[in-house]
Amino acid sequence: MKKTADTQRPRPGADILRTALRRNVGAMTRGTVLMGLYQAGETAFPIALGLIVEHTMQDRSPRALGLSIAALAVIITTVSLSWRFGMRTLQKANTTEAHRWRVRVAECGLQPVARDVDLKSGEVLTIATEDADQTADIIEVVPLLISSLVAVLVAAVALGLADIRLGLLVIAGTVAILSILAVMSRRIGASTQEQQARVARAGAKVADLITGLRPLHGFGGNHAAFLSYRGVSSDAKRQAVTVARVNGVYAGTALALNAVLAGAVTLTAGWLAFGGRITIGELVMAVGLAQFIIEPLKLFSEMPKYVMMARASAERMALVLSAPPVTAPGAERPAPGGDLEIDCVRYGTLRQLKFRVPAGEFVAIAVYQPRAAADLASILAVNVPPDAYEGTVRVGGRAITDLSVEAVRAHMLVNPYDAEIFAGTLRTNIDPSGTSPMVPEAVEASMLTDVVALHRDGLDYGVRDRGANLSGGQRQRLSLARALATDSDVLVLHDPTTAVDAVTEQLIARNVAKLRRGRTTVVLTSSPALLDAADRVLVLDDGTITAEDTHRNLLATDEDYCLAVAR
Repeated sequence: MKKTADTQRPRPGADILRTALRRNVGAMTRGTVLMGLYQAGETAFPIALGLIVEHTMQDRSPRALGLSIAALAVIITTVSLSWRFGMRTLQKANTTEAHRWRVRVAECGLQPVARDVDLKSGEVLTIATEDADQTADIIEVVPLLISSLVAVLVAAVALGLADIRLGLLVIAGTVAILSILAVMSRRIGASTQEQQARVARAGAKVADLITGLRPLHGFGGNHAAFLSYRGVSSDAKRQAVTVARVNGVYAGTALALNAVLAGAVTLTAGWLAFGGRITIGELVMAVGLAQFIIEPLKLFSEMPKYVMMARASAERMALVLSAPPVTAPGAERPAPGGDLEIDCVRYGTLRQLKFRVPAGEFVAIAVYQPRAAADLASILAVNVPPDAYEGTVRVGGRAITDLSVEAVRAHMLVNPYDAEIFAGTLRTNIDPSGTSPMVPEAVEASMLTDVVALHRDGLDYGVRDRGANLSGGQRQRLSLARALATDSDVLVLHDPTTAVDAVTEQLIARNVAKLRRGRTTVVLTSSPALLDAADRVLVLDDGTITAEDTHRNLLATDEDYCLAVAR
């Protein structure tokens, strides 16, 4: 089956930025108007100060002084309120947009069909957090860019009215500064993208190490794992230092160029005033504008950097959002009942595997090679694309290639031997949706009753991440209870009792057989208790079914089987 593109996915990074801007036009318009008022008010302050000096010195009246003070009060109030409400509007839109992209990335990661992207879970986590936040920053960047431009233009017009040379100096200087910084910002974008990639790889590495912490302790690999992580983290640190250095050079250059422009405006105004071409009031205005213009120029000159950073993060998000699905599933649904058929499947260690489980039967598969059990479980869980193996898997009489992944998983549940336990409670781990009526029966069948009775909160007992406050056997029984509570038409269990004692295992085997009576159940196991509870046992050896009978008949007639499963 060929891979197909997801027609609803966002495209490259530039399209992601355009989508973010389009969704926030209203908020950005309001923010731009308010921030424009703020910058205009900031720029109007030295202009008003110059006019005050000009007219107060001419009139020398208390009334003119009072009007001047009132005008300054209006300007200050406008600056304060416009900044407050403008930034509130933009930051709310920014936060909301970042949330949307985080949810979108998480949705892609949680889709039934995996996407063909060469990223680990830790890298996807970084993309869903830091990159989503930096992409959403474009919502603030554009209004601040426009408002800063307003301030520069107001200053240029005001200075141009005093003397055209002052206005042209501001415009020419601004263009020169932005041209220089635009070139520098490209390196910042590339460096930031590389830094995010290295940080993501470090996050993925530490996530892998934490997941495998117990095995590492078991064979003493802690130090080697630490050295491995330190190497990856050091790469991320060196790149972060490089980015900081580039940002420092950028900020220093911007500040120096802005100061040079402000100094040039001040000196030019002084020269013009000395020559009598502008008045004392206009000189005060020019000097004040030269000082005030540094802030909008600084903000204006930083915008190319933030645009490049947002674009770099958007390009990384596109790696996830634009990745095609690994396979294109069908749209049909399996027929009710629970019939399961494996027809000449060849994959990994499996060699022309062929068997059928009629609806309602409890079948145990004694797998001599653990890898074969893992391969079979992966195929049944639709973790392996159908075009990656030969043969056919039929569920409810229909080929799995013709069924949607959601329909397959709603009809057939494959519970892995290493099923995850999530932070929450016993109840939320057994019934995440809160809708299963089978929770009491599942708890009893999985022999989880002693864990529930052990704690005063019962099923509401708090469970830590990965079940850290539960023993291995308790985690395994909790996972089994969750699988049984779904009451699916077909249930496939992979080594569900390897961490429990023999007595508990015997009770679980009987309980599962009783609870699942009339429902199709397949257990991949070497447990004598589960094999004995099954209606029929299939022996999977060297990738194919080599024997078929009841457990007790196989014990009596098959020496290899007896050696493999007898304890």
